Amino acid sequence: MIQVKNLNFTYTKTKKKAIHDMNFDIHKGEVFGFLGPSGAGKTTTQRLIIGLLRNYTGQIEVLGKERNQWGKDFYEQVGVAFDFPNLYNKLTATENLKLIGAYYHKKINNPDKLLDRVGLLPDKNVRVESFSKGMKMRLNFIRSIMHQPDLMFFDEPTSGLDPTNAHIIKDIILDQKKTGKTVFLTTHNMTVAEQLCDRVAFIEDGRIVVTGSPKELMIEHGKRRIKIEYQLDGKLLETEFDINQLAENKAFFDILKTADVKTIHSCEATLEDIFIKLTGRNLL
Repeated sequence: MIQVKNLNFTYTKTKKKAIHDMNFDIHKGEVFGFLGPSGAGKTTTQRLIIGLLRNYTGQIEVLGKERNQWGKDFYEQVGVAFDFPNLYNKLTATENLKLIGAYYHKKINNPDKLLDRVGLLPDKNVRVESFSKGMKMRLNFIRSIMHQPDLMFFDEPTSGLDPTNAHIIKDIILDQKKTGKTVFLTTHNMTVAEQLCDRVAFIEDGRIVVTGSPKELMIEHGKRRIKIEYQLDGKLLETEFDINQLAENKAFFDILKTADVKTIHSCEATLEDIFIKLTGRNLL
């Protein structure tokens, strides 16, 4: 769906080189995530692919065609929801969806069903100017998928949402994947990346540091150890054991036999741990 080769981009006014020799691809039907701190180049890369930024060098092939060869028909194929909602504040939620839906030649999903899915149906006739940021985020999100695009771009899709509404948005993204849609999202939220992404790319200062599935990266960069918490003689204790020698480890089996085991965890790294390890920087 997307193939990027030797991509470079410099902002004209500031002369800042934002993207450095970037290479990656995104397969049909997968959720691909860019994981990195603010200013790393995540949004810049998305905007180059979408066409909001131009004058890049290298190749950006989207849906089988070089990006700069696409016309306005490109936007029939894609859905976009950035961190800052792009809505008409003087219109109601329903009016926003109907107006923006009129821009597309494709059939639009039922606005009421979309609004109901994200908990906005009771506010369908309320002007958007009175919406909270979270409400605008949810409306902006369904605006981006209502024309059933094949390729979707989400920038921090759960930003500003409470846990319940964030869960709803994540479920919708996974539902889109089940129907064969392709999703490219950016985030600095490692939990979102772990829950949604088939593959992630760590990006720092406009460069991709590593690419892989979250599980593969966590196993590769984690410790091959397990941590066991148990209660013995009224005390809560914790011990780690090497997985490679676990089958022959008498102390481990003694704990299982004689103690009250509370938890057993593998010591795989989190995506945030890995990012810090590889770049020396935090995700925030």
